[in-house]
Amino acid sequence: MSDQTRKAEAFRALHVPGTPLVLYNVWDAGSAKAVAASGAPAIATSSWSVAAAHGYVDGERLPLGLAVDNLRRIVCATDLPVTVDLEGGYRDVAETIGLSIEAGAVGCNLEDSVPSEGRLRDPAEQCARIRIARRTADATLARFFLNARTDVFLYPDDDAIAKAIARTRAYADAGADGIFVPGLDDLDVITELVERSPLPVNIMVADRTPPVPDLAARGVARVSHGPRPYLLAMRALGDTARASR
Repeated sequence: MSDQTRKAEAFRALHVPGTPLVLYNVWDAGSAKAVAASGAPAIATSSWSVAAAHGYVDGERLPLGLAVDNLRRIVCATDLPVTVDLEGGYRDVAETIGLSIEAGAVGCNLEDSVPSEGRLRDPAEQCARIRIARRTADATLARFFLNARTDVFLYPDDDAIAKAIARTRAYADAGADGIFVPGLDDLDVITELVERSPLPVNIMVADRTPPVPDLAARGVARVSHGPRPYLLAMRALGDTARASR
């Protein structure tokens, strides 16, 4: 068993409903080292943070080559499993997944929205992309953790929970290993999704997100901090720079 496969197995095992894996997302090798030194069991990138740190805005505007090079440096900076935020997988999902695995990733997020167009992909279209990602990963790293992200709660809709559950089930059938639902912060709705989801549920921390112990009590398996660590770090940098004058 290769070192990358061992890391993939270890990362997969961290997804335990009720004992969530908490990921404090990073953006470069330095931030990855800092988070690893905190005792974290795994490292996760945030596409928003990586883009901002390189002078880009989110939404696949960061060149794929630069994103992969940054991922490779993060992987080399720590012995921990690394999962990468690939947004929608760029134009060629198979190429993007392949390059990410080659760079050392053991998992990824793959979202179902098209930010440049302000819309969600059709479920059938997204399922096709997930199947491509699954086939590509299985050919190289069978235990690669494919975290399907659905953005239904980022587009206000009275029927969001029903759509989220339908997409979760479809994505599971297509080969996803987890479901990531940014924008969901209502504890009762989180509970409903957890109870009806065939996949471990990943919640993202925002201003109104319930505390991790409450999420754990409802069966959440993964909690991500997204761009908040980068924003906090940049705010602290700005504050200390002003104080230095």
